[in-house]
Amino acid sequence: MPTLETESVIDTSKMSAGQRDALELAESARESAQAERGFVGGLFMGRCQMEQMRPFPAQHIEDRDQGDGFLKQLRNFLAEHVDADEIDRTGEIPDEVISGLASLGAFGIKIPVDHGGLGLSQTNYCRAGMLLGSYCGNLTALLSAHQSIGVPQPLILFGTEEQKRRFLPRVAGGEISAFALTEPKVGSDPAKMETHAEPTEEGAHFILNGEKLWCTNGVKAGVIVVMAKTPAPAGKKRGGITAFIVDMDTPGIEVTHRCRFMGLKALYNAVIRFTNVRIPRENILLAEKKGLRVALTTLNTGRLTLPAACTGLAKRCLRVSRAWARDRVQWGAPIGKHAAVADKLARMAAQTFAMESMVFYASSLVDRDKHADVRLEAALCKLWATERTWEIVNETMQIRGGRGYETAQSLAARGEEPVAVERFLRDCRINTIFEGSSEIMRLFIAREALDPHLKVGAPMLNTQLPLKTRALTAAHAALFYARWYPLQWLPASHTAGFHPVLARHVRNAEAASRRLARSLFHAMAKHGPKLEREQVLLGRFVDIGTELFAMLASCSRAQQMLDTEGAGGNLLALGDYFCLTSAQRVDELFRALRRNPDRKGYKLAREVLEGRLEWLENGIV
Repeated sequence: MPTLETESVIDTSKMSAGQRDALELAESARESAQAERGFVGGLFMGRCQMEQMRPFPAQHIEDRDQGDGFLKQLRNFLAEHVDADEIDRTGEIPDEVISGLASLGAFGIKIPVDHGGLGLSQTNYCRAGMLLGSYCGNLTALLSAHQSIGVPQPLILFGTEEQKRRFLPRVAGGEISAFALTEPKVGSDPAKMETHAEPTEEGAHFILNGEKLWCTNGVKAGVIVVMAKTPAPAGKKRGGITAFIVDMDTPGIEVTHRCRFMGLKALYNAVIRFTNVRIPRENILLAEKKGLRVALTTLNTGRLTLPAACTGLAKRCLRVSRAWARDRVQWGAPIGKHAAVADKLARMAAQTFAMESMVFYASSLVDRDKHADVRLEAALCKLWATERTWEIVNETMQIRGGRGYETAQSLAARGEEPVAVERFLRDCRINTIFEGSSEIMRLFIAREALDPHLKVGAPMLNTQLPLKTRALTAAHAALFYARWYPLQWLPASHTAGFHPVLARHVRNAEAASRRLARSLFHAMAKHGPKLEREQVLLGRFVDIGTELFAMLASCSRAQQMLDTEGAGGNLLALGDYFCLTSAQRVDELFRALRRNPDRKGYKLAREVLEGRLEWLENGIV
């Protein structure tokens, strides 16, 4: 496969200046590693590399024991000292809860021991996320924002030894940290960033000015990571985005507003203004102009905490739903024995197992190598788990009926068990928006999935390249696809060692992976460079790949559990049912690739935007 530079892959000649700047900035921050070499990337290329997932990476006993000790302490602390409903009602986390968590080491779970942390693995960190997510969304957000995307994670990955020595003991000991990227006019488009930092004349400092929005933990943070535009260094053509470690007590920093939300009532989310803030050059993370890489790489690993917390919440909802469906009798039988409710319970259990399997697999990759390229695995985990958990919480409310909609305080006041399903629903809704909305996740995953094809064929369509280069690329592309495409029609199987029930699903997923690769290739041939505009179509490709990842992770983990624990029929029934329902979704998505109302829907949306359907809005206040 040709190894052309990314900047030469995409033709930007017909783009507006804003589109070109945004694309070039995003592309410059992408990792050079080829994502298709990973397990998930291979699925989009028709390569189901089961050897990367078999045997399923079970946690080592010593590592699990280390995690068990901390999780026991954390569980006891939550049960004895934390009233999640009271935190929700008051919108505040008591100081004694924060100091108690700090004394447990909960602010430094992954920070190395020699820098004051617990030094636990990514898997144990995700297990802690599951435990927190099952109990209190506000504490989950506090601790996750602090160490998944706050100062600890980027410092561990990119900090100098001197920076680690200065800052890691502080944040491990309980000094809260945060991450400042979003701005009032900037969400997922960093090219529009307005916060900027100019070097002083002597060059030893930068002067930071700007404003950041939705900075989680910003209200209580002592130190934060700030992304800002910096000018081009001497001899360079363009500036870029630089990541700075900033002490919040530095003159010129002001928290101007605490944002309040539908859920997560105790989220310490801030608008932060920077006015001539003086930052030492030695507080730059990684290097000048490398800030977006710091942000994206941090988010790649940081995103794993969110699906872990979602898994914990899904487990909690499963327990709540099971208990109510067992004890609540209507029409002469427990409601769980009525088919409509039974279907919900089965889906909850199967999907919870699948998302836990995905999280554990992705976490194991980080434990093998903290610099592992998990961008696709983490993104698929985040996308799938947040969307499925929203469905699970919604179904839990449906099963609980009016008691699901009633607050825990009201239930307790009239003598019923205070099960806070309505709090779960409010707190959970943000998860499909946090750290990359579902829509942005689908575009991000689609870009990575298309990357191998773009490296092969896109340069021949790039009018900015010399004709000779384009012709050479066309020859390389013809040779590559002459070998690659026929392989996507050949049967292949990697089912050795699988129970027959699971082996059938692995074979089907492998066949679906090759069909996915063919369909993606056909779409590129049909739409050419305009494929990037077919966002709904690309979303279906992403959803197919995500379902395949969920199926194969579930099968691999189920087999590993059969081999080591002998869980038997219940486990097989769980894996079998999940894969059947997932395969049904995949079939529907494949059908929608061929027959869909996308173009008509887009035209109708234009009518809405241009006000031609404004009459539909009549009759309201």
